[in-house]
Amino acid sequence: MRLTTKGRFAVTAMIDLALRENSGPVALAAISQRQQISLSYLEQLFGKLRRHELVESTRGPGGGYSLGRKSENITVADIIVAVDEPIDATGCGGKENCMGEDTGRCITHELWTSLNAKMIEYLDSVSLRKLVEDQLAKGVTIEEAPIKRAISSTPVVKPIRITAPNSVFALGNAFNK
Repeated sequence: MRLTTKGRFAVTAMIDLALRENSGPVALAAISQRQQISLSYLEQLFGKLRRHELVESTRGPGGGYSLGRKSENITVADIIVAVDEPIDATGCGGKENCMGEDTGRCITHELWTSLNAKMIEYLDSVSLRKLVEDQLAKGVTIEEAPIKRAISSTPVVKPIRITAPNSVFALGNAFNK
């Protein structure tokens, strides 16, 4: 079994999101910057995570993503399966045709099937909350959310400078000079 960047990036982004779950919605651009993951790639991954209800999106100013469930109820297996990452070490993808359509299973099929079960069991036993706690125990610091500035109730008045003629007569006089 080979875990691709899709699964690794999805887990990394979910840990980043869970670390900041108490600060309100987290923008994908911020995760992208902190974790050095392409923003467009994160958008694809979070679309899949949202469809599996692992994250929720909030639109508008101050919007972003937040966890769809409590972090203790999200497992690494949930995240990997949500982004269509196959957890399969068999050569046949579990179809039992390792040696071709008509020849059947290879002699190591049961070994790889057993490994699949152990991997899924392990990934299903690791919660997102546990991964967050591990990061906090390592001393990872979470920066404060940027200060959100309110829109001023008094408009900013700037003087208007007129650089163009304000009438037909002034326009004619501008050409006569």
